[in-house]
Amino acid sequence: MPKTLKLFNTLLVVAGAIALVTTGFVFRLEDFPSVAINLGDPAVTGGELVLGISFWTLATFLASALPVQMPGGILVTVSIAPIIAATSLGGPFAGALVALIGTTEIRELRGRVPWYGSLVNHAGLVVSAVACGLVIELIREIAPAGLLSDLFATVVGAVAYFGLNLLIVSVVVGLKVGMPIKQLLVEDSRGFAASLLALAPLGWLMARMYATPGAGWWTTLLFALPLYTTRVAYHRFVEMRDMFTQTIGALAEAVDKRDPFTSKHSQNVRMISVDIGREMRVSAGELEALEWGGLLHDVGKIGVPDNILLKQERLTREERMVMNAHPVLGAEIIAPVTKLAAELPIIRHHHEWYNGSGYPDRLMGDEIPKLARILHCADAFEAMTAARPYRMTPLTNEQALAELRKFAGIQFDPEVVDAFVRTKWAEDVRDPGRHADPRPIPLISQHAARTSQPAFDGPAPGSPAADLA
Repeated sequence: MPKTLKLFNTLLVVAGAIALVTTGFVFRLEDFPSVAINLGDPAVTGGELVLGISFWTLATFLASALPVQMPGGILVTVSIAPIIAATSLGGPFAGALVALIGTTEIRELRGRVPWYGSLVNHAGLVVSAVACGLVIELIREIAPAGLLSDLFATVVGAVAYFGLNLLIVSVVVGLKVGMPIKQLLVEDSRGFAASLLALAPLGWLMARMYATPGAGWWTTLLFALPLYTTRVAYHRFVEMRDMFTQTIGALAEAVDKRDPFTSKHSQNVRMISVDIGREMRVSAGELEALEWGGLLHDVGKIGVPDNILLKQERLTREERMVMNAHPVLGAEIIAPVTKLAAELPIIRHHHEWYNGSGYPDRLMGDEIPKLARILHCADAFEAMTAARPYRMTPLTNEQALAELRKFAGIQFDPEVVDAFVRTKWAEDVRDPGRHADPRPIPLISQHAARTSQPAFDGPAPGSPAADLA
């Protein structure tokens, strides 16, 4: 664990403990009788207060029991609604207690989460709940009494809860994996902020029903259905995405299995591309595009005849032209799928060369989409380190990396190659951090000369890095 992460976790746990103790003295439960479950006595007793806190703790536990893991890895629950309700009714201390105990997950009880991980998670939730309660109480102090102002206070408090919790999670994840905190904040908030914030009015409504004379705690049980359907909606979203990815993977595997030498090629390219993308700190949407683009980059080979695709000798000029058409054909096949619009440039341009001598559009340098440059490097490394009909003995990882270095600035983007050597795929390679000599991007005059030349027919003979058919 990085030292900065250890320091942040320690400070967070200390802050959580101080916030819990301080609010316990300042915002005593006796000052918030509406959180109690009245058993018939006119005066609220300590037992009724404990019973009320226990009720909201149990509701939060049930809402937190089955978290949904989103594509980015963050676990999402619908527990924000009962936490907001308890905070609205019982103040910051009640909200902190409910968040501390009620957010315990089944995987924690089974010992699947390290003790320090649980401590940090709960400390972050306590700090967020206290912030939520303070905001609610502040607005109630300065705003006129009424349902609308109380709803406003609760929603703003929920925003504070969600925003602070998201910031804490982003800092922890950013320090752990080395990603920019700002990028994590933006990506995570886009994914489900609207859905979670929609639970804030629901939490307020649960609190109002709970405190309404003649209604009581049992009426809040009616809200179990909308909470459950929200959780199901999250789960269905993840299921649909997984099913889409599996379908794409099955299609890619079907294409790869036409040639026994390329089995699992697309899966390997996908993994390498995503790892390079993470090193280059691309966005979550771009990582997803690399994942699906890596699986589908060779789908156009479905239109290449077997006598060319499976040929063990070097291809003729005419055969090479048929083979080189597969990126365009692949893009045409995928074009009707609107969900895969971001993958089209990757599929079409993953054989463009950095110096402009690739195909099909002979783009150069930054004209080539960044994700296509990433996938080109991953595709080349995977092809060089696997057996092929035209090269039965694969290159070693060190030999393949030497080819990537050799052709950096010619075939590959040097920045992408530098990112590749920081991935696990180059861990066992000698001197993986050696930088290639800078190679200038061709000038405009060279660009014009290039466009007037005949179309690219194939890689230079004897160049393993270029031999990617």
